[in-house]
Amino acid sequence: MNPLDRFLNYVKFDTQSDEATRTTPSTPGQLILARQIIRELEEIGLEEITLDEHGYVMATLPSNTAKLVPAIGFIAHLDTSPDLSGKDVSPHVVHYAGGDIVLNADEKIVLSPKMFPELDFYVGQDLVVTDGKTLLGADDKAGVAAIVSAMAYLKNHPEIKHGRIRIGLTPDEEIGEGADHFDVERFGCEWAYTIDGGQIGELEYENFNAASAKVSFKGLNVHPGTAKDKMINASLLALQFASSLPTDQRPEHTLGYEGFFHLIQMKGSVEEAMLSYIIRDHDRTLFERKKELMQTLVDNLNAQYPGSTVLALRDQYYNMREVVEPTKYIVDLAFEAMKAIGVEPIVKPIRGGTDGARLSFMGLPCPNIFAGGHNFHGRYEFLPVQSLQKSMETIVKIVELITCKS
Repeated sequence: MNPLDRFLNYVKFDTQSDEATRTTPSTPGQLILARQIIRELEEIGLEEITLDEHGYVMATLPSNTAKLVPAIGFIAHLDTSPDLSGKDVSPHVVHYAGGDIVLNADEKIVLSPKMFPELDFYVGQDLVVTDGKTLLGADDKAGVAAIVSAMAYLKNHPEIKHGRIRIGLTPDEEIGEGADHFDVERFGCEWAYTIDGGQIGELEYENFNAASAKVSFKGLNVHPGTAKDKMINASLLALQFASSLPTDQRPEHTLGYEGFFHLIQMKGSVEEAMLSYIIRDHDRTLFERKKELMQTLVDNLNAQYPGSTVLALRDQYYNMREVVEPTKYIVDLAFEAMKAIGVEPIVKPIRGGTDGARLSFMGLPCPNIFAGGHNFHGRYEFLPVQSLQKSMETIVKIVELITCKS
């Protein structure tokens, strides 16, 4: 089975994660997909295949060389983002000749290079797109497909010598919990690569520092006819808080190394209101200042309206650069592998995070490599088929190069 066929099969599984369940995995669909992949790994002939109670899949492709080669791993995640439905995904493979792609004629949903100019890079290629009603799931089912296909290729081509290779598939990456129960010691690798990047050539070893923030507001409801000097409107407190954050530090106004405050949910009435944010910054000092600013705004509201506002902050992950940089040869190896298969590496910071960020701080350095997709988490997501193939080839070439250099 080629990477495309595997991917088209995997997206049929509804694996959206859900932070509200407080279980691991957070949704049952992730276990269903995990069991399907277990069957494929058994058919390929991998060994030490395990699926634990939390939904983590691990497996081994044993060494086929007498050389002393470092054990390395490849990691991807099973879940898709809760930002848009991942149920009943209807993928279509289209040959892209340029211009607009009509995803859904009835609802007038169009994937256009006017909005997404990166489409122009793929004229003449085949693209996997959605029907405009769901996300596609290339984040990260493309990464899963690339890894499983690479293991099958290596198993079928024993002339490619390699050391011990481990694969790890994790649940709940999209809600920041993918590394919560990952057993680094049992994984048993010197380093690993997450296959969780975007466009072809992406190679990343630095990412955002990340936190989540929930701000709760408590008001006092009084009949509006007699509310003077009595009513405290919780929804208006929420609006006051939101408008106090710097507008130029919103996602839609930032790029590169610039961090942001991103309002992802809001609800409210006169009595109660809530704002949910994610906070991101590559620079650790600026990251801490962003959290401090939120606390200051909360303190100011409580000075005006005592006991009205509560902030719950939770750090999610940190910038892996400080851990990976001392072993930068593992990044250079991936760079060399891409060049060897005709892919131009694009080394840049991740404006997001991966399981690799947390795993790096747990003792398993994990740079991130492209899986090929674009426009993750939304209905305009697409995956160039050639990019998926090159992701698989990059994995194979990394394995080959490590053996040659050992």
